[in-house]
Amino acid sequence: MNEKYDPAAVESAAQAAWRAADAYRVTEDQNKPKFYACSMLPYPSGKLHMGHVRNYTINDMLTRQLRMKGFNVLMPMGWDAFGLPAENAALKNAVPPEKWTRENIAYMKTQMQAMGLAVDWSREVATCDPEYYKWNQWLFLKMLEAGIAERRTQVVNWDPVDMTVLANEQVIDGRGWRSGAVVEKREIPGYYLNIVQYADELLGAVANPEDPNYLAGWPERVRLMQENWIGKSEGVRFAFTHDIQDAAGALIGDGRMYVFTTRADTIMGVTFCAVAPEHPLAAHAAASHPALAAFIAECAQGGTTEAELATQEKKGMATGLFVTHPLTGAQVEVWVGNYVLMSYGDGAVMGVPAHDERDFAFAKKYGIAIKQVVKAGDEVFSLDAWADWYGDKQRAVCVNSGALDGLPYKEAVSKVAELLAARGLGEKKTTWRLRDWGISRQRYWGTPIPIIHCDDCGAVPVPAKDLPVVLPIDCVPDGSGNPLKKRTDFLNVACPCCGKPAQRETDTMDTFVDSSWYFMRYCDAQNSEQMVAGGTDYWMPMDQYIGGIEHAILHLLYARFWTKVMRDLKLVKVNEPFTKLLTQGMVLNHIYSRRTDKGGIEYFWPHEVENVFDAGGKIVGAQLKEAKGDLPAGTAIDYQGVGTMSKSKNNGVDPQDLINQHGADTARLFVMFASPPEQTLEWNDSGVEGAHRFIKRVWGFAAKNEAVLKAATAGDFSQAELRGDARTLRRELHLALRQVSHDYERMQYNTVVSGCMKVLNALEGFKSDGSDGDRAVLCEGVSLLLRMLYPACPHITWSLWSELGFAARQGDLLDAPWPAVDEAALVQDELELVLQVNGKTRGSIKVPAGADKATIEATAAASAEVARFAEGKPPKKIIVVPGRLVNVVV
Repeated sequence: MNEKYDPAAVESAAQAAWRAADAYRVTEDQNKPKFYACSMLPYPSGKLHMGHVRNYTINDMLTRQLRMKGFNVLMPMGWDAFGLPAENAALKNAVPPEKWTRENIAYMKTQMQAMGLAVDWSREVATCDPEYYKWNQWLFLKMLEAGIAERRTQVVNWDPVDMTVLANEQVIDGRGWRSGAVVEKREIPGYYLNIVQYADELLGAVANPEDPNYLAGWPERVRLMQENWIGKSEGVRFAFTHDIQDAAGALIGDGRMYVFTTRADTIMGVTFCAVAPEHPLAAHAAASHPALAAFIAECAQGGTTEAELATQEKKGMATGLFVTHPLTGAQVEVWVGNYVLMSYGDGAVMGVPAHDERDFAFAKKYGIAIKQVVKAGDEVFSLDAWADWYGDKQRAVCVNSGALDGLPYKEAVSKVAELLAARGLGEKKTTWRLRDWGISRQRYWGTPIPIIHCDDCGAVPVPAKDLPVVLPIDCVPDGSGNPLKKRTDFLNVACPCCGKPAQRETDTMDTFVDSSWYFMRYCDAQNSEQMVAGGTDYWMPMDQYIGGIEHAILHLLYARFWTKVMRDLKLVKVNEPFTKLLTQGMVLNHIYSRRTDKGGIEYFWPHEVENVFDAGGKIVGAQLKEAKGDLPAGTAIDYQGVGTMSKSKNNGVDPQDLINQHGADTARLFVMFASPPEQTLEWNDSGVEGAHRFIKRVWGFAAKNEAVLKAATAGDFSQAELRGDARTLRRELHLALRQVSHDYERMQYNTVVSGCMKVLNALEGFKSDGSDGDRAVLCEGVSLLLRMLYPACPHITWSLWSELGFAARQGDLLDAPWPAVDEAALVQDELELVLQVNGKTRGSIKVPAGADKATIEATAAASAEVARFAEGKPPKKIIVVPGRLVNVVV
């Protein structure tokens, strides 16, 4: 073997051998325990980043180690290929999104292969393939039949730049998450999936440990995020009656304005009601109230999510309309409030300023009456400022509330529900923060919704035999809306019912549809006749899912919902798709910038600057190493700390550059060693160099001992006598193996790597005398090191395993058995104990492993160190800490 480690040669040879053997193709095998490990599929943006490298290396280490333990392990890969970024790139470069996407997939796939990932590429899927999205369309039609999907007209978030509907979660500070444009509220038709009907089941698995499907293998943080998003609320829905008529003389809302509240115990404190700007009562009042109409138009430009409404300034305007309190008969004024969402509940809320902080502020601002109807012990109520106890339902007792006086919260709510029910005006009800999933998008690059619009027959589903409805792949978006509207060859079609001329639906599906079930398609990727089949029965549920925390709510929630729908349609047998979830931390790097003369921000690469430190060693700034443009060397640069790697901030690291320079094994080793998988990783060039030096040491040790190791693997030294140093080394090796095996079980791969480093240190420090026993232990040590390190660094370990003769005796490293700890090797004949004199460490003593307390005390007292430091004084007391130390007090 070569004395010098050549990563390019080693890695290309290993990968060529794996390709030739089709080493990672997996089939269903009933004779092995299965394990399905999957990383969230990437968007083909053009290049992998270090976050991808970290995610996939975690998956790869898990896959390789479990395969060695006898599991049948599936690690697939695919591409989340539809979506707006491809349209934007196409707009910029004047090329079809299909071309841009396919080129990116091809390049990113070569990067993944260069990493040496154990991916079964025979199962590769791209969500833009008609063979894939055919099943999106097919299941959508099944949902229509089952009543889970339906066409509705609703107020939506409209991005006027991207010209598409946005989900609430895609609106940030009132602006579109991609375009940054101010979002408008519009009422348009679209298709919705009834996820709310699954809310109870979705909630139970993340909130109730007694639930049979409880996701105990998920991070608590993610379970809580989903629980809060689903947002179960138990309260009372009731009506304020009125006699307000529309222009045609009909009662608006049948003379009832419904609200929902979790604080029905405060109903006697209602002093106003607020409705959403889109509420029918608001529209009616605005028709004759120009100022109100202007206010409603202003509200249409505001926030559209609960989170944004909670932080923006609360504004309102009185409508001049009044509704009747259901219990007192009092007239209650109706206001339009910018903080009320039409899409939540009934688009109206009761205002109880005395016991709701938002209402309190609103009432103080607009001079609305505030009436206390709850007390808490001896607390004193004041109109001057809000106090937390005003809204404390745990301590609440009703006052100034007639029949409710003296009742605590729960009893008061029940009494109010009883009184309202007796009047036919209300009842107890459970509501959800979760809204039904609107999947219609006014975009080109997505799954076509399989609907045909006929003037006579209405919206007609495309017959299943005509699926897939294939998306034209040669459209080039020009920024003027959905290009499908201009494609007559796509648009014009005969109605499946009556045969008359009709038009296809031009909306496409939300791309979260694509990612809600791809992991099941991996299981039956080649099945052209069924969406899922026997492969899904075998592999699902997924045993380990790996991805970023940014997907904790939407993707994971939608995937769980999609799985339950497929179960109810008898397509799969599982209730939850992902048994365990790991959310890996982000990869961070230092950020350097300066303000330009024009006020902009210019970013600099970390290698272009040198840090400036304060007296405590903290980075306080930086300066240019060399002149750059008009900036001379030494120019002061601002240090912004560490942040997520980003092209725009010049702090990213191209994985391909790292692979070209040091090899994939170095990249893999560093991202695993630098931090536990679930924590953030701070990039460190010296850490990368350290990882590379370690790999070169592994190669160098093998090259130095090549002859000895080859002879040992070819011979049989199992019965060789071991001297003391060899037994000591063997104990160190098996102690490390025990810890590393434990760390693999916990997926704590950073300490797996540190364990491998300890093993190499022990091997390098061993002074062999050339005996058969020494050679046997040396050979065993290298065998253990290569197997322990292999999941992190598969190329170098595979090469050495073959080169040194281990493959000839134990088989290919990919399927070599994971080593078992030899408990006998851990047994010590002799113990070394720390020796202290008067509490200060003065040396050590060696005693037989089974020595009793008296023997240890006698050995310590007779030691040269005690004689030296006790200065002839006899010991007063000897303290023995078993297995650790002995302290002689003189």
